[in-house]
This record gives sequence, structure tokens and C-alpha cells, in this order.
Amino acid sequence: MRGHWLQRTGQADCILFMAGWGMDPAPFATIPCHGHDLLMLYDYRDLEVPDLSPLKNYRQCHLIAWSMGVWAASLLPAPVRSRFAQATAMGGTLHPVDDRLGIPVAAFDATVKALDSDALAAFHRSMFDEEEETERFLAHAPRRSAGELRSELAGLRAACRRQGPGRDIFTLRIITSRDRIVPARNQLRAWGRTATVTRRWPHFPFYRIPAWHTLLREDAVDRK
Repeated sequence: MRGHWLQRTGQADCILFMAGWGMDPAPFATIPCHGHDLLMLYDYRDLEVPDLSPLKNYRQCHLIAWSMGVWAASLLPAPVRSRFAQATAMGGTLHPVDDRLGIPVAAFDATVKALDSDALAAFHRSMFDEEEETERFLAHAPRRSAGELRSELAGLRAACRRQGPGRDIFTLRIITSRDRIVPARNQLRAWGRTATVTRRWPHFPFYRIPAWHTLLREDAVDRK
């Protein structure tokens, strides 16, 4: 994994963001972060967790895990997991490749096999349901090659087979009901109704929120 501080201004609290497959900091750089520093983890070609010792310096730490990052959060060391005051899972499950509880197996494996620049562009567009948000993302798309991302995706597939389901460390689960990557029905089956909210959001919902911290509390999540 790679780490990148999206914001580090000496705030008392910190958000750790576990991104999904294929990302880098570029698409997230313009999302406001009020009252928190924000550390992003991404690039799961290597599943070794980077140095997170700076998190010890914060009054409180919170977790936001999205898409494949929901499963990857299980790889965090126990002392880090135990520090989260709140932890949100969004648009992902603990069974990331599963016909009933995650991304259907055939769809996932077909993506690995066929991934090239055209397929990647189609994937990026499928994360959205509004053209304005699509164009905003494409203007700040991750600067990573299709070959690199194919390697990351194949490695995640192998790791999911080897390690099995992720650990449930979440206090809030957000179901993205207009999701064309992780079907909403599978998200609902995976999480049930406990500490779960459903939003009419596509797979990439970050351009729908006013600031990062709103993803930590059910009563603050924009209902658009």
C-alpha cells in the first residue's frame, strides 16, 4: 500500500481513508476536509501496510473505507484498528468477490482479463450516474496505467481467495443504491440492516458530500 496525506495541517483529529482499487490521490484532492487531517491509503499491489505511527499523535482517529478498501481495512494492524472512534464502510463489503455478497465473480474475473485503456475508461464512467460528476473525475483521473491496475486487481483477487472475508470493524455501513460496480442488493445481503443506511448514490459518491467528516455520522450524511 501507499500512503498520501490529502491534508496535514496539525488538526487534533485524523481520518484514515482506505481507497478502492485503481485510485490515487488526484480524484479526491478537491473534497473539503474540515477539522481533520486526512491520510489516504491506496495501491494494493503490495498489501503491506505503510508506517501509520503518526496516527498516535491524534486525539481521535476515524476510518472511512470505500469499495475494495472495505476489505483491505482488515489488513490494518490491531493497534490501529482499536484506535478508531468511528469507522464507515461505503460501496463495498467484507466479501469483495462474491456472487451474492460482493462483486459477482464472473464480472470481476472478466475485468481482470480484459483490462486495457478502453476498458478502464468504461469502468471509470460506470462509477457515476451524472455526467457532470463523470467529467469532474475524468479531469482528475488517477495517473496510473492499465497494466499497473491489472496487476493490482489480479493481486487483490488472489489475496481475497487466500485470506477470505474481511473483519467487520465498522460502526456505519453506507449502501450505494445506484451502484453499478458492487450491486446494492449484494451490499444489503452482506450487511443486513444493523447500523446501515442506504443512499441513492453511484459507486463513486465523493462529489455528493460537502466534506469528508459527513461520512462518519448517519445523521450528517447528505441524502441526495
